[in-house]
Amino acid sequence: MPAASTLDPELKQRIDSLVASDRVVLFMKGSRNFPQCGFSATVTQILNGLVPSYATVNVLTDPNIRDGIKAYSQWPTIPQLYVDGKFVGGCDIVREMFQAGELQSLLGVSAAAPAAQAEPAQAPKLSVTDAAKRAIAEAKGNEPGTLRLEISPDFEHALSVDEPSPSDFQVDVGAGFIVLVDQQSAARANAVSIDFAAANGGGFVIENPNEPPKVRQLSATGLKTLMASGERLSLFDVRTEDERKIASIAGSRLFDRQAAADIESMDKNTALVFYCHSGMRSQQAAERFVQHGFRRVYNLAGGIDAWSTQVDPQTPRY
Repeated sequence: MPAASTLDPELKQRIDSLVASDRVVLFMKGSRNFPQCGFSATVTQILNGLVPSYATVNVLTDPNIRDGIKAYSQWPTIPQLYVDGKFVGGCDIVREMFQAGELQSLLGVSAAAPAAQAEPAQAPKLSVTDAAKRAIAEAKGNEPGTLRLEISPDFEHALSVDEPSPSDFQVDVGAGFIVLVDQQSAARANAVSIDFAAANGGGFVIENPNEPPKVRQLSATGLKTLMASGERLSLFDVRTEDERKIASIAGSRLFDRQAAADIESMDKNTALVFYCHSGMRSQQAAERFVQHGFRRVYNLAGGIDAWSTQVDPQTPRY
């Protein structure tokens, strides 16, 4: 990776200005209110509990900044946190510093009383099936560590094997099996169940009753299967009319003002599927209707481009 000094001078100046724009600056995927990756969500979750405000830079909106910040910091991943103009680290380092109380000291806040935590967190009640316990034990082998459950503000769930920190809840789910839950995840973790399904190569299944309705990501092949099932769904194209003339998915409708008005009159259990060119514009449209109470809202991951490459090669790419 090139050193910061080899950056284009104009780009370096832009990044210098962004780093200096606030005492605390987070380069991330998405925004504080809508993180678009689990690692970015984890760091915003930590910062939200410590400081009332901070600046964020969405690297997804500018490829030059996304690549340039990696060279600038000599750090290969996003997110990246800066405090007082100095690079602190990425997600793992920020989390480790927070658990050790070092981040609180750096920010000049109390480790015992985070700004956004009005009441002390309570240890959640969890359940882990025997199948999940066996899968975790097999995966760990003889390696040390304890299962950790993390839940981001947008309810992305992560399981890992980790060492406990002093602030963790150590939840006994039976027979001495311990699950670590950090203070920030605890409020979103109550009554969570963890299972393991052996089908299709195996995988953990997490059920969380606290999770609000959200946009579900639907693969191109998943959409094909859903359409072939005969289930009633409404498919909307969140692109321009000119783009639609180039390529479209059969059975879809242009998402315009009239379409939006028609959706509002539909039953809230109607399956709504949105697509665009790559999945970004359609995600925003889908979020709108989740907020309006629709419970089955899908975004075509990868957009019509994924449809062309994975399902129908006759669909033109552009």
